[in-house]
Amino acid sequence: MSADLTISRLIKAPPAAVWQAWSDPHHFAQWWIPEPYECKVIKLDLRPGGGFETMMREGVLAKNGEEFQPHVEGCFLEIEPERKLTFTTSLIEDWRPGDPWLALTAQITFTPEDGGTRYTARVLHKTEAEARKHDEMGFYEGWGTALAQLARLLEK
Repeated sequence: MSADLTISRLIKAPPAAVWQAWSDPHHFAQWWIPEPYECKVIKLDLRPGGGFETMMREGVLAKNGEEFQPHVEGCFLEIEPERKLTFTTSLIEDWRPGDPWLALTAQITFTPEDGGTRYTARVLHKTEAEARKHDEMGFYEGWGTALAQLARLLEK
C-alpha cells in the first residue's frame, strides 16, 4: 500500500458544472458529506491560503436540536478553476499551522472526458500507516458516497 488513496468517477456534466458544485457553498453542502449526515459550510475561500471548513451532524439529530460538529478544517494550496484544486488539513486559513484529527493533502482534478468530467481525488498521507488508517475508517465508502451524491446532483 502506498501513502496515497485515490478515487475517481466519470460525471456526466461539464467541468464548469462540477467546478460550480465545488465552489458554491449552497451546492457544496448538498453533496460533500455522505447522507444521512448534513453539511454546514463555514469557509470555502477558493484561493491559495483561503480557509476551508465544514461541520456535520446526522440528519435525525437535527430534529432533536443537536448542534453541528467539526468535520474538516484546512487551507487551499492551489486553485485552477475548472481544472484542479488542492487543499490540506495540516494548515488552516492564511497558512497557519493546524491540528487536524487526520492530516492529509487532497488533490482534486476535473478532466474533460467523453462529454463529461473525470473527477479524481488523490489523497496524500504522511505515511502508509496513516493511509491504511484512513482506508480502514471507510475512505472509499465515504468519499465514494459523496462522489455519487455529486453525480446525482449534476446528472439530473
